Amino acid sequence: MDMGDTKNRPVGFFDTGVGGISVLKRAMEIMPKENYIYFGDSKNAPYGTRPVEEVKTLTYDAIEFLLEKGAKAIVVACNTATSVAIESLRKKYKSIPIIGVEPALKPAVEMRHEGKIIIMATPITLVEKKFNNLVINYGKNSEIEPLPCAGLVELIESGITEGEELNHFLTEKLEKYLNSKIAAIVLGCTHYPFINRELQKVVGENVPIIDGSEGTAKELKRKLVEHNLLNEENGEGTVEIYNSLDRKEIVDFSYKLLYGKK
Repeated sequence: MDMGDTKNRPVGFFDTGVGGISVLKRAMEIMPKENYIYFGDSKNAPYGTRPVEEVKTLTYDAIEFLLEKGAKAIVVACNTATSVAIESLRKKYKSIPIIGVEPALKPAVEMRHEGKIIIMATPITLVEKKFNNLVINYGKNSEIEPLPCAGLVELIESGITEGEELNHFLTEKLEKYLNSKIAAIVLGCTHYPFINRELQKVVGENVPIIDGSEGTAKELKRKLVEHNLLNEENGEGTVEIYNSLDRKEIVDFSYKLLYGKK
């Protein structure tokens, strides 16, 4: 295969379900010429409450699927899988760039707003070493509050991205913070940007809500340039979406999240 063909090969994206679409969307804005292939493992979602070894196995299976489809680089667009498996993935698949995601704590800290920085994430992400190192690195002079949100991924996977049920869930989760100053909310799960609108209603318009999709997309571009893999063809790239549930509804929902108003 010559270098031209290699550059035309797709960038693979993987998440436990539809969440990584939020990162894919940003990557498409930054690199519209690239071809993309997305695999969502909604059948096994969420990973955030599963044992670590099980998460690793499911992640390896997803990476193999994307490699079989010809991926030239892979984005692990899942905070839980990144926390648990990114280091071992890079050791195993040394020939291609593998990019992970992490909570965007640094920009939240650099805002220097008064109050608590709340990190919403799955339970497993918040207890992993990678997350705790992030807090140590960026949280020395900030008040950081991890907020495990078990159940939120399931709501989003079922198509609930706004409305009364979601509002009630978020209000209950954030209740103890609503009468004090919130410096920022960091979304530590790639599913969560899809509930931004409802979350903003709960915390108020003045509270910044930050996710890591832009940083991940920019890192992907850096890696593609570094490995001479950036697609230089004219015109827009293609997107293929697969899901382990193998149901039309979940694939249609994924495309709706990608191209719809949200």
